[in-house]
Parts: sequence; structure tokens; C-alpha cells
Amino acid sequence: MAMDVVDYEIKGAEMQFVEVELDPGEAAIGEAGSMMFMDAGIAMDTVFGDGSASQGGGFFGKLLGAGKRLITGESLFTTVYTNNGAGKQRVAFAAPYPGKILPMDLRQLGGTLICQKDAFLCAARGVSLGIAIQQKLSTGFFGGEGFIMQKLEGDGLAFVHAGGTVVRRTLQPGQTLLVDTGCVVAYTPGVNFEIQYVGKIKTALFGGEGLFLAKLTGPGEIWLQSLPFSRLASRIFAAAPQAGGGGREEGSVLGGFAGAGILGGILGGDNE
Repeated sequence: MAMDVVDYEIKGAEMQFVEVELDPGEAAIGEAGSMMFMDAGIAMDTVFGDGSASQGGGFFGKLLGAGKRLITGESLFTTVYTNNGAGKQRVAFAAPYPGKILPMDLRQLGGTLICQKDAFLCAARGVSLGIAIQQKLSTGFFGGEGFIMQKLEGDGLAFVHAGGTVVRRTLQPGQTLLVDTGCVVAYTPGVNFEIQYVGKIKTALFGGEGLFLAKLTGPGEIWLQSLPFSRLASRIFAAAPQAGGGGREEGSVLGGFAGAGILGGILGGDNE
């Protein structure tokens, strides 16, 4: 199946969304729950797997495609948005948390992109969503993404989402970059992804970066994010009221006076 060639526009700053413009007969595929809005002339159909040409072999092909998505932690289903009207129609997909939406032209990247499991947002019809398995045990256990990553294949546009600010780096042959394991968003297949011990026990225990760093060696392209979702989630969890905390608003003057009054009453023996 030839890839649909779609136009797009990314809008917003911290919480972005992408508008994909479809000509008559063109379609886009989106991750479950990512659609923001669409024109009335677009038909929405949920399919088993990713709806790409790799699933054209009947039920077994569809089952294999859906199984790949299940392994990466995604839904068994994706949604296909097809323009059945006579003119151009638009459908928009929203980012799930603060960050940037990255347009990836797979044709310019050699046809394949490897990315973290939850990075895929949407793509032009024909892009295949597969899996990339980390060959080394150390990378699978300590690389931050486990043994399974997403693999996007085709020659069309795919859109991935990353947290915070995103930087793209080009690594020359043999050039190495050490990165926090959670900050790796995507890389081209020519990049060698390994893990490296931080080197010192004191740094590992108290440096705040964990025991290992991702070691990326060129040649190829890499994309890094400044705010991994795991880091964002841990900060939110740490700031949330814990069980038994009463849910008092932080910094509340009235709450402070009330707490002081109760404590003073107990210490003063008023409740005897």
C-alpha cells in the first residue's frame, strides 16, 4: 500500500495538537483516545492492529499486528480516519501531556524509526507499527524502556510525542553521547543503544541519576526529551496529599490556624 501524503499543522506551545489535512480518499491512523476533533466529512473506523498493509494477510495478519501493539503496552486497536467527502477535511490529535509533537518523515529517515513505547501519536495511512527488541540483556533491564520499543516503518509521515523540550542530535560514526535513560525518545536504526554504569558508588547512590546512563553511538539521528513522563509522574505523586494527610491545601493560612488551635487545645488539656 502506498503511503498517503498528508498536510499538517502543529499548534500550541506546551500542550500541542496536530491538525492533519486529508484529501478525498486519504486517511490517517491515530492512537486510541488521541483524537481531539474532526470535520463532519471524515469517517472514523476502529480496526484490529494498525490497519497497515502488513495486515493484509487475513485474520492471522491482523492478529500478528495487534499482538505487536499489545507487547509494546498499547491498545489492540487503532482508529482510522478516512476522508469520504468531496473536499479537504481535517482531523486533529492532541498530546497526552506537556511536551512537543514531532513530525517524522520516514522517507527521509531511511524508512524506519525506533522510539519509546508510548511515543506514537498518529500517522498517515500505510505506516506500520511494529516492535524493536533490545538484543542485550543489560539494555533491556536497565535501559529505561525495557526489552520492547516501538518501530515505525514506511515512507510517510508519523507523529510522535515527547515531554518538555526536544533536541535532535546527529551522531557521526563512532561519536558517543551519554544520556539519562528516560530522556531517549527516538533514534534511527544505525544508532547503537547500550547502557553504561555511572562509575562510582557515591554518584550512583546520591547523584540522582540512577545506576546507569544510556550510551548512544553513531552514525544516526537521535531525539531527546527534557521531561520524561516517569519524572513528571513521580513529581506529581510526591506533591499529592498522602493517605491520612487530610487533603488540606498547601500554604492555607486558615488551615495553619486550625491545626495550631487543635494542637494547642490538646497540649493545654482543654479536652480533658
